[in-house]
Amino acid sequence: MTDIGMYQRLLEHLTTAVVLLDGSLHVIWMNPSAEALLGISRARVEQSRIDCLEGDDGVISAMLAKALEEQHPYTQREACLVLASGESITVDYTATPLSEQELLLEFEARDRLMRISREEALIARQEMVKVLTRGLAHEVKNPLGGIRGAAQLLEREMDDENLSEFTRIIVGEADRLRDLVDRMLGPNKLLAHTPVNAHAVLERVRMLLTAETSNVTFIRDYDPSLPDIIGDESQLIQAVLNVARNAVQALEENDISSPTLTLKTRARRQFTLGAERHRLVCEIAIIDNGPGIPESLRESLFYPMISGRAEGSGLGLSISQSILHQHQGLIECDSLPGHTEFRLLVPLDIADKGHQLNGGHA
Repeated sequence: MTDIGMYQRLLEHLTTAVVLLDGSLHVIWMNPSAEALLGISRARVEQSRIDCLEGDDGVISAMLAKALEEQHPYTQREACLVLASGESITVDYTATPLSEQELLLEFEARDRLMRISREEALIARQEMVKVLTRGLAHEVKNPLGGIRGAAQLLEREMDDENLSEFTRIIVGEADRLRDLVDRMLGPNKLLAHTPVNAHAVLERVRMLLTAETSNVTFIRDYDPSLPDIIGDESQLIQAVLNVARNAVQALEENDISSPTLTLKTRARRQFTLGAERHRLVCEIAIIDNGPGIPESLRESLFYPMISGRAEGSGLGLSISQSILHQHQGLIECDSLPGHTEFRLLVPLDIADKGHQLNGGHA
């Protein structure tokens, strides 16, 4: 094998995306990793410019031309490229001039690493919330039991019925606080291990919400090839319902002209949740065209008692995240004005890996 053939073979088997441009920033050559990353074939773009390398207002192409002109390497971190498909990806790239007419580009995708980091932080926060909530529940429920018992004893000793009314208020408020703490803890029963059709879950939620509202248009975008989830149908219905009901309430309260809620399912292959890679993951997306989530709430969205509504309990999303956590999954959220998307991600290969659903770590 010649040296040139060996070098080309090495480049073609690199996982790093490599693109060679000429002095006019036209493509001379790219390896298969670059084709996969940029979503284009070498034969299609050879001897032409790649649109995604133009950048906003030509910023990226200007920097590439500058690197070539000055014959000096240039690196940019977390650059956003908009592909021909309309999808945006985040990359680190380095432009290295090989000569006055040759510029070598190396790309490293950052989306997956950024998402893994974000999901690990989300899982860590969920674990922290769980520990804090359990500690709070223990500290609150013990004195509540004492207050309730003392009020009942006082009621037995009182002859005045008017005074007994006050002790009944104490008992009732103590019970209300106990129920609130129990809701903060989320579901504590063992999960069922049965096949669950994600579309049956979404249809049940849609029917419930349709009965509650007449203003919102529901759009269904289902993947019919999606296999069943192994889990607890009633708990998954509760998790989806909490998220979707929040979206419907946001649409109704903000007087959106054409309020729509989209229920979408997709299968994600070779998908990483936290630090674990799964062969197949079910993605249930709940998308609304409401005003979006305030920036101040996004980091604490899944904490108990956090709500953007004056009358909200702030427990719905926390409970939903806890349910997904028990199914080895999690909930992600992206929000902009006019487009808020919650993604409920549940592994579909739990049975293959021998995971235990109850109390497991995502």
